[in-house]
Amino acid sequence: MSKSQNIYDNQAFFDGYKRLRENPDSANNLEEKPALFSLAPDLRDNAVLDLGCGYGENCAEFLKMGASRVTGIDISEKMLSVAVSEHPDIEFIRGDMSDLSFIKGKYDVVFSSLALHYIEDFGKFAKEVHDLLNHDGYFVFSQEHPLTTAPVSGVNWSKDENGNVLHYNLTDIQEAESVPQHGLLTVSKNITAPFRRL
Repeated sequence: MSKSQNIYDNQAFFDGYKRLRENPDSANNLEEKPALFSLAPDLRDNAVLDLGCGYGENCAEFLKMGASRVTGIDISEKMLSVAVSEHPDIEFIRGDMSDLSFIKGKYDVVFSSLALHYIEDFGKFAKEVHDLLNHDGYFVFSQEHPLTTAPVSGVNWSKDENGNVLHYNLTDIQEAESVPQHGLLTVSKNITAPFRRL
């Protein structure tokens, strides 16, 4: 297929990722998906392409939002196996996002949820997405950031006395020396200094 990273077909990684995604307190469920869907245009009667579709849960939501046609693309056979079995009414194609020339047709909206960090040549990718879009089409994507994906102490949500999630605590990437909370985020001495200089 390609030289692009496909760690999701490694069984141990796939099993760990599945457990992570099944967690109702995951960042995907609490932050990323609500933000991504809030940016979506009206999908009624639109053709939608989902790049890096994984299990296809976003594709299913696009159909519920009125999309006339949804196509999901992912490089992982394991991910697509789950997607096809759980969403048989959606077209899924195994493909590499680093070269979108295999995709035929045009789309009104192209989505990509937390998958662009696998792209080495973003300029080429953006041009290919542009070429797949109908006139006045939309490209809606989210991107991982190391401040939330690489904390030394692991995932750290603040919760109230009833266990309801209040916010995510940003921690340092290099060492776990925190400073007092400011607003909704717990910040680190290591990450606040560079931001002050910007």
